Amino acid sequence: MPADQTPVDQRTGSTAESGTRRGQRDAAAAALADVPTEPGAAKPDPILVADGVVRQFGGLTAVDVGHVEIQRGAITALIGPNGAGKTTFFNLLTGFDQPDHGTWSFDGKPLSGVAAHRVARLGMVRTFQLTKALSRLTVIENMRLGATGQRGENVFRALFGSIWRSQENEITERADDLLARFQLDAKREDFAGSLSGGQRKLLEMARALMVGPEMVMLDEPMAGVNPALTQSLLGHVKDLREDGMTVLFVEHDMDMVRDISDWVIVMAQGKVIAEGPPDAVMGDQRVIDAYLGSHHDAALTEEEEEAIIVEAEEALARERAEKEESS
Repeated sequence: MPADQTPVDQRTGSTAESGTRRGQRDAAAAALADVPTEPGAAKPDPILVADGVVRQFGGLTAVDVGHVEIQRGAITALIGPNGAGKTTFFNLLTGFDQPDHGTWSFDGKPLSGVAAHRVARLGMVRTFQLTKALSRLTVIENMRLGATGQRGENVFRALFGSIWRSQENEITERADDLLARFQLDAKREDFAGSLSGGQRKLLEMARALMVGPEMVMLDEPMAGVNPALTQSLLGHVKDLREDGMTVLFVEHDMDMVRDISDWVIVMAQGKVIAEGPPDAVMGDQRVIDAYLGSHHDAALTEEEEEAIIVEAEEALARERAEKEESS
């Protein structure tokens, strides 16, 4: 085997890590090498910037992000314990919800108040934790719906096939290419509702690419996925970076975060509490405290130790008394 080739994964049919993929990974790591590991750290080439984004539900502040930047061309993980505000923050950035305060921009374009479909047209698309495939449409019909600017969507122009048919053929050809890439071409004419959970994740990711996005946001891409498809999905996420796209994803699987992410942002109680490369973040005391509780490793005082011993002795005495009574 030539020196510049890597073994082929028999399950996915692709190289374990191509030279191009390694190059993109190394380029992303180099770009972030001198970024300080602190919340709100400035990036050398941010594609997404958020300032003072706050979302409250009654008396609960779900999101309170002072400043965050997402590096262009990198894979960034957004992690945190349940209820940290990660998905709510996703919804705000992509126009599916509106904040009480704050501003954010994508590639220099302000997005405050911009509707979700317009955000997608600008080149920032997302997937959902619970997939949004249209179950009663076929896989290829779902893919065609992902394309924007279709001439046939106009009522008047829809009457004249010569206006939109060539464009629809181009859209179908692009959809078929993506289905082959995501190994869904055999399911082309199947109803989307018949797909497994993992296949729906693949379909949603493939459909998002119909827009030709610059940034892809994935909300828990591995949730509910059969382990057999996990490596395939991981490879597809890495391929997005290889194709020059920026990726921001929410995930709870720390092994996946370590494997594919160039940078990690940690949220807790709606705030960004830490940033940095995966290994640095995993060892950050603030992150450990957020997941396990701030006093998980605190030494017990003499009074606390004595109280525990007394409680244990009382429980043992009660157990002995119950045994004596029963005998």
